[in-house]
Amino acid sequence: MSTISESTIIPKLTAKDFASNQEVKWCPGCGDYSILKQVQTVFPDFGVPKENIVFISGIGCAARFSYYMDTYGMHSIHGRPAVIAAGVKAQNPDLSVWVISGDGDAFSIGGNHFIHALRRNFDLNYLVFNNQIYGLTKGQYSPTSEKGKVAKSTPYGSLEEPFNSAMLALGAKGSFIARSMDRDPKHMQAMLKRANEHRGTSFLEIYQNCTVFNEGAFFSFSEKESKKDQALFLEHGKPILFGDNNQKGIKLDGLTPVVVELGNEASLSDLWIHDEHDKIKAQILASFSDTSFNDIMMPRPFGVIFSEQRPTYEIEMQEQIEAQIVKKGKPSLDEILSGEKTWTIL
Repeated sequence: MSTISESTIIPKLTAKDFASNQEVKWCPGCGDYSILKQVQTVFPDFGVPKENIVFISGIGCAARFSYYMDTYGMHSIHGRPAVIAAGVKAQNPDLSVWVISGDGDAFSIGGNHFIHALRRNFDLNYLVFNNQIYGLTKGQYSPTSEKGKVAKSTPYGSLEEPFNSAMLALGAKGSFIARSMDRDPKHMQAMLKRANEHRGTSFLEIYQNCTVFNEGAFFSFSEKESKKDQALFLEHGKPILFGDNNQKGIKLDGLTPVVVELGNEASLSDLWIHDEHDKIKAQILASFSDTSFNDIMMPRPFGVIFSEQRPTYEIEMQEQIEAQIVKKGKPSLDEILSGEKTWTIL
């Protein structure tokens, strides 16, 4: 029986191995620091060599991320990181490819590319740092800013309805949709691991605090006094519970969610059991962000909202190419460029 010599054993990586030698330049207290820390913390567990990992970022505060990871990466074009990442994955399907974007980069100038990335389902991990503001350009409202947002570009309040990113992702046929936040490190680590495990485009929205231009936008979901009533943490196969000591739950009246108190109004067996593979119920959960039911606003869902396995683009593309090679052989470059029909002009 052959043995592996000590010289060929690959040492286990640590979080420090993923930290580059670049000085991290975000504003003090920015939520991006926490996201960077959690990514560097969980990556050693993936068992992927650093030379097989690529980070592609767009433009914005979040986009500096690719400089701070000691892996391959590219600080690309505003709104286009998904396109470049798709090209990288198509040419080398064995790479672990991560897209880093902000809410403006992903949903405004990059909105077209975001929806088509999810529709095509390349095996990418798409992290969107959502702070509901443009931070790099000094405080304009963004596609996720709430209606009425007073900002430098909307001094009298925004008139626009914000994107519900989870609903947008579901409409784009996203195969993995999840949400976490910068102020919950353990939960974020769990969601990063789930995103990595998924084969297809995994979209992970991360609520991220901007200390300078939108301080506290998501604190109601992380502060001790409000978190238990405002945040809903989903677990597949378990009843949907929230509140102090999980004394509140959600049950379905048909397809209408209803908040109930456990004990007098309902028991655990009456509650909605979360099934992350149920797309209809995922749409209801995603709507909790901006829809009231019977004049009651539901708590904001965190965790995996929806997940399904379907073929990835790069695998189907490779199968298609191989099928055509079997059928037609390998043509020369001239034959490819000229196509099947040519004309001779006399």
